[in-house]
Amino acid sequence: MKALITRRSIIIASVALIIAIISIISINIFSSAGPVTGVANTITRPVRALASEVARTFGNIFAAMYRYEVLEEENERLLRLIAQLQADTRDAVALAEENAELRDLLEFRDRHGGYDHEMATLVSWNSDNWSHTFIINRGYMNSDITRGLPVATESGVLIGQVSSVGATTSTVITVLDTTFSAAIFIGGEGAEDSDGTATARGDFTQMRNGLLTLDHIDDDIVVNPGSSVITSGFGGVFPPGLTVGEVVAVYTHSSGIGRFATVRPMRDNMETIQRVFVIMNFENPE
Repeated sequence: MKALITRRSIIIASVALIIAIISIISINIFSSAGPVTGVANTITRPVRALASEVARTFGNIFAAMYRYEVLEEENERLLRLIAQLQADTRDAVALAEENAELRDLLEFRDRHGGYDHEMATLVSWNSDNWSHTFIINRGYMNSDITRGLPVATESGVLIGQVSSVGATTSTVITVLDTTFSAAIFIGGEGAEDSDGTATARGDFTQMRNGLLTLDHIDDDIVVNPGSSVITSGFGGVFPPGLTVGEVVAVYTHSSGIGRFATVRPMRDNMETIQRVFVIMNFENPE
């Protein structure tokens, strides 16, 4: 079979060669296309058409390859541009965060000029059924922080208290934690002039509701839903005037003696806080 195909190929090639020679001779002799040339043209027209189509196809392929190279170069240029824009964005974000920290620091100093404080950044949160704490990036190796120091926001809202100090980080219990307790005043502006006090403390049951408990309320204190709760400074643990939260509801103890209340922290979305201030030193009103 292979030999037969080879013989046919040779015959076809030979015929084509003979036709081409005759066509050339016919054109040269008669200075025009003779009848044989016409026949040859008719026979080779499909071949010429196929050759033209092949040429156009290859031309399109080469054009597509060129366009692909151009697009590839453009894509690489855009990727480099995106990388540069991403780097610029990171720099801008870092600069904005630094400016926010400096602005918060200045704001805290303006509002609480009598405090020695140190700004800290939150590292992580730990909220479960038994505790409500977070970690800050300050410890005994990179600050003078010690156990028991108050922690507040730039606007003077009490967030919690340092419970343990590590080398470069410290743990802070929030006002919702069951181990938290603070002496407070109740009321609006001027509440610090009141003689009556109460105790705000974390409560296991209320913690799951995002609330803390107000207990040991003096009988002469007026307590209503919406009343503000601020630190009294008594006991020397917390400075006076830090906002703790707002009274949600007031109850009478089951014994019928005394009242207690539930308090919503002023920052009920505490887990959105990024920076806090550790109050290193303050004047004791006692």
